[in-house]
Amino acid sequence: MANTPVEAGVIEKPAPSRASRWFVLAVIGIACYGGYYAFDYIAPLAPLLNRQLHFSDADIGLLQAVYSLPNIVAMLVCGVMIDRLGTRKSLSIFGVLVFIGLVITALSPRLGIMAVGRLLVGSGGEALQLAANVAVARWFWHDGLSLAFGLRASAARLGSFSAEVSPAWAPGAYHYWRWPLLLGVGFGALCLLGAALYWKLDARGERGFTLGHTARTTKIPLGEVFRFNRSFWLIAALCVTFYSCIFPFETFGQKFLIEARHVSPQTASLLVGMEPFFSLIGMPIFGLLVDRYAHRSLLMMFGSLLIVPVFPMLGYTNIPAAIPMAMMGVAFALVPAVMWPALVYVVDKSRLGLANGMLDAVQQLGLVVVNLLIGWANDHWLASATNAAGYHAGMWMFTAIAVLAVLTAFALWRVETGPSTHGLETITTRL
Repeated sequence: MANTPVEAGVIEKPAPSRASRWFVLAVIGIACYGGYYAFDYIAPLAPLLNRQLHFSDADIGLLQAVYSLPNIVAMLVCGVMIDRLGTRKSLSIFGVLVFIGLVITALSPRLGIMAVGRLLVGSGGEALQLAANVAVARWFWHDGLSLAFGLRASAARLGSFSAEVSPAWAPGAYHYWRWPLLLGVGFGALCLLGAALYWKLDARGERGFTLGHTARTTKIPLGEVFRFNRSFWLIAALCVTFYSCIFPFETFGQKFLIEARHVSPQTASLLVGMEPFFSLIGMPIFGLLVDRYAHRSLLMMFGSLLIVPVFPMLGYTNIPAAIPMAMMGVAFALVPAVMWPALVYVVDKSRLGLANGMLDAVQQLGLVVVNLLIGWANDHWLASATNAAGYHAGMWMFTAIAVLAVLTAFALWRVETGPSTHGLETITTRL
């Protein structure tokens, strides 16, 4: 019999039917697709912003960092909001924030106004993904949890992939800086659509099924923000170190490949697009395997280990860039497919919003610091097409962070194979 994190007690209503669960997951995926397009559409725009608006790497790093900056605190607030308001209201509020932020970002070529727009996109976008995680746990608490998380994340990665390779499928938009931003506004409308459809389906499902996460009617004490176990904090440390290698590299990756590897902008966009592409294909596969065989912390350690050699390979060798980018893509599929659903096993279901918020908050702190750090390093060492060695400092910074991710995953594996385990290595679920 499969082991599941289901609480003991009499179930008055049946668990959600298979058809209803997958339909709900599809509409959640629509919102996540739009949200991740909004996150990643700055990276392929970086060369154009540099040429037409004379933005420096530090300016471009700021546009990505300001996406993450408010979320260091806002994710904790949003996590509490989700636990108090529920997933329907939360998804709708956050989807509106994303759309408004995208509109503001496209209004003006001034860095300050763009940064305000990106701040709103970040406040809504990360919170939307957070609410989506809790919504998936709400509907898939009974079985197929990691597979469902993987498919939800695949929809988000498809949004990233669409944004990263947009110079290839919409080359005409990249003649003028504002056109890709307006394209982003169109994709951002999907956040509103997905949230609206989810509201209708979730309200209907609540009447007929027993769902896993319900809004809390009692006040959440401030002390609960920090009252988590050791496994949770190790997952949080892995989250911040792992993602600090992935997303900040995406910010500067296309510019790096064009200037240091001398590829065309279209090729650069396809190479960086390998990360979300591998992720959108691989996450459901890894999620299915984890549901069946477990060994979550061990797999997170292996995935983190994959990215350690990536940056020296890109910066110091003539190995085709597709190879290290594929390695990063596999890691980007494996680690998130295991990490986010692992929270369901290490925290109480009534605190899933808060736990996801805390995890996202520490992730955003890392992204702010590393985006600014890499942008500064590239400018300080004069990284350019005529000075490819200027990128080396940033590559070594990424490598050091990747090593920290491996060490953190190893510590989590030690805890989860000891007496304080929460079942990350043993719990399996059925489909």
